[in-house]
Amino acid sequence: MWIRPTVCTAFAMACAFSTGAGAQVLMQRDVSLAMALTIATTASAECGAIASIAVVDRAGRVKVLLQGDGGSPHNLELARRKAYTARTFRTPSAAWAKRTETTNQGQRMLADVIPLGGGMPIMVGDDTIGGIGLSGAIGGQEKEEACAKAGIAKVADQLK
Repeated sequence: MWIRPTVCTAFAMACAFSTGAGAQVLMQRDVSLAMALTIATTASAECGAIASIAVVDRAGRVKVLLQGDGGSPHNLELARRKAYTARTFRTPSAAWAKRTETTNQGQRMLADVIPLGGGMPIMVGDDTIGGIGLSGAIGGQEKEEACAKAGIAKVADQLK
């Protein structure tokens, strides 16, 4: 039986990568609870107690969720989805919303993303380790984004 050279090459590469010799533990940075709390409370202080805030880790899981005083019930979910969108696409949620108006519109159909401003990725260099999202701030999405940036700036010395 004749086997194509490309199949043999692919098989050889698969065997090489599956051996234990090249295996290693992945080391990844992530948002700690203390960092998430600092980011969230700083953003809350900046935006006022009415805004709801979510901070997600590198996997998009909620690390901190703060319900703003007098905020609407839906603000928690919006904040979480803004944080998740910023984390997932490694860009401010407002920029992603603008980009997907005309291109990549299918991305808007993904679960848990939302095309609204107010979410910012949390970065260490080029590595996205989390996201923050706000909803319900007086001043709207631009103010929410500014408050998210203030929260991240508070821990900037730890993001190196």
